[in-house]
Amino acid sequence: MLLVILVVITAFMGYQAQFVNWSFNLANIVPADDPEMVHFKDFQQTFGEDGNILAIGIKDSSVYQETNFRKLSYLTSELEKIKGVSNVLGLTNLQMLMKTTVIENGKEKKKFKLQPIFPEIPESKVKLDSMLQEAMNLRVYSGQLINIQNGANMILVSIDKSVLNSKVRNVVIADILQVSDAFVNDTNIKLHYAGLPYVRYTNTVKVKKELNLFLVLSLIVTGFILFLFFRSWQAVLFPLIIIGVIVIWVIGTLSLFEYKITLLTGLIPPIIVVIGIPNSVYMLNKYHQEYISHGDKNRALGNIIRRIGIVTLITNFTTAVGFLVLGFTDIVILREFGIVAGINILATFIVSLIMIPVVFSYLPAPSKKHTKHLEFKPLDKVLTAFDLAVHRHKYIIFFVAGVISAISLYGVSKIEAVSYMVDDLPEDSPVKQDLYFFEQNFSGVMPLEIIVDTGTKKGVQNLKNLRKIDEFEKFLDSLEHVSQPISVVSFIKATRQAFYNNNPDQYELPNNRDKAFILRYLSEETDESGISTSFVDSTGQRLRVSLKIADIGSKKLDSLVNDVIKPKVAEIFADGKLKVMVTGTTLLFIKGNKFLIENLITSMAIAFFIIAVIMGLLFRNFKMIVISLIPNIIPLLITGGMMGFAGIPLKPSTALIFSIAFGISVDDSIHFLAKYRQELFLNRFFVPVAVSKSLRETGASMIYTSIILFFGFVIFAASEFGGTVALGALTSTTLLMAMFTNLIVLPALLLRFDTGKRDVQSHPLIETFPEFYHEHDDEEIDLDKIEVNKG
Repeated sequence: MLLVILVVITAFMGYQAQFVNWSFNLANIVPADDPEMVHFKDFQQTFGEDGNILAIGIKDSSVYQETNFRKLSYLTSELEKIKGVSNVLGLTNLQMLMKTTVIENGKEKKKFKLQPIFPEIPESKVKLDSMLQEAMNLRVYSGQLINIQNGANMILVSIDKSVLNSKVRNVVIADILQVSDAFVNDTNIKLHYAGLPYVRYTNTVKVKKELNLFLVLSLIVTGFILFLFFRSWQAVLFPLIIIGVIVIWVIGTLSLFEYKITLLTGLIPPIIVVIGIPNSVYMLNKYHQEYISHGDKNRALGNIIRRIGIVTLITNFTTAVGFLVLGFTDIVILREFGIVAGINILATFIVSLIMIPVVFSYLPAPSKKHTKHLEFKPLDKVLTAFDLAVHRHKYIIFFVAGVISAISLYGVSKIEAVSYMVDDLPEDSPVKQDLYFFEQNFSGVMPLEIIVDTGTKKGVQNLKNLRKIDEFEKFLDSLEHVSQPISVVSFIKATRQAFYNNNPDQYELPNNRDKAFILRYLSEETDESGISTSFVDSTGQRLRVSLKIADIGSKKLDSLVNDVIKPKVAEIFADGKLKVMVTGTTLLFIKGNKFLIENLITSMAIAFFIIAVIMGLLFRNFKMIVISLIPNIIPLLITGGMMGFAGIPLKPSTALIFSIAFGISVDDSIHFLAKYRQELFLNRFFVPVAVSKSLRETGASMIYTSIILFFGFVIFAASEFGGTVALGALTSTTLLMAMFTNLIVLPALLLRFDTGKRDVQSHPLIETFPEFYHEHDDEEIDLDKIEVNKG
């Protein structure tokens, strides 16, 4: 009946799994009520989206040949035709202002009119070069679309906001790339891509690919190691079936909770594979040990539940705690990841505890080949060496552990919290290399926005205000890693250049001599290009200064904004009439990462506290709590030290490791201490014998599970995402260190600080499990050998 219930639940979860969706949104990590998020939302409502541009860069002199330039023009026009693309701005469709006089209603009016620089692509190279020079002279575009020093140029493709946060986005980006690839194939001119829509598209595609890859790899790796240990296809097949069931439950849970698959939740299935297998290892190991001791299959299976069932529940719970504490954060993606992973880790325990005893009760008893792993001589030698070391050299162990911890603490002090917009991508990634192209040629493509509030309606028309803003923009343009700003000031300066027949030397704000003439032209404009709505609010009170910035990292960006830009704002706008605020997707992303790290550190502290409470409830002894936590803190210190010495920054992906690894590693301590407590009762509370027997019996399972966990997490190091690589490499290292500390440091601590004495009136929770420590469980009577003598 239990199996039928599991099948029904799995079928239901499988049905729900078909409705799960992928996330196409950028994660809103900063809370909605945070002042900077409020400012950013206000900016979006007023001026629109700042992260909807995909940039296509070109740096190849052959593009300025007539044939290739014609093909570039065709590429631009084809991009404009793609459904979901709202605007395309490139070199071949640039327009310039020309002053003109028109007759309307019998009256002469002076106006500026927009006309294309390249109404058609000339056949003559001389004519094309002349038109290109005309484009280069338009200073409003230099630094924005054209690098006049080296000839690099780019096409800016704006994508509808409604498309950005839907699955249609991937179709639109794929169409853009397909059209661009056709240009590359036809001309052999390399194109470079950047911008948030492109980064999000490539990340989504890779997450899908890696989800499948890691799920398959984790199953292969764990299955192979299980077979090496147990030499039985049954011991491989049924644990993997258990894991398969839980993977279906994970996807079903995401669907039921209406969560989407993100970079984080996409990692849960392979993580569940790795974390869930140790349940089966401990149960099968115990089953084989029990069967060898008395040869009764059903009794051995029953003893799995009675003897290690409750301990396995506790270890699964402590592992789940490492994930569930993420549910207390204010960050949606972390909360979803923690809740789904935590729930399904607990579900793994239930499914394992049902399926292993039930399924193996129908299968033949294990043969000698299946139990041979219990007599594996190399493993026995390792455990013997550990046993001798903890008895004979415990003070050396304490000294070495202390020195390593001290060195690690110094390494921890060197860790810096730094994050980048494309942090997760490796250096040789095409996306990152393309980003460097834009940083070298256009100072970057990451959006940074500055809002200037003039304080009065139509304040942006005040020339005095514009001159102050122009002074500020010139300062911004002089900064390293920052592109030439663009704002309504830029367009007014462009009109002055147009008034003087597009002389580049006249790209300035109108002065007292010419402003009256220029304003006569501007007064007749209707803003067909939509510049006003994009850069000035409806009241004319606030204006937007738009910048592009290099991906310089959170520390440098903080320094740039707080130590460079804000002091200059205070200097230029000292009278306080104009209010200036820095915002934008880039700034929010960096703040979000800082907020994420703070939440993860808090989660780690909560997990540490909860697990300490669990230990307190289990042992009701402060000394045992400390003894159990020390071997699991040392691996975290070692990992932190490695990060510090290797220059690995503290970022969301690396901060996540600590709570997960701590929740998993403490499982070994609980298994060891549970067995140790049992052996104390069976050996008249003589600590040395209890430690030795515990090390012998639980040591094998601890080594098996640690090897599975190590190789299970190492596979994530094959990821293309730096965060996933860090999660795999550092978590596997931490868990490997935890195996050694729980097999060496923990027994040594027990030998030195535990007397073995107990209060006969006090019964900690760990002693109250059914028949946990009674001697008659291990000394069975063979009734067939009893002889009754008369008299």
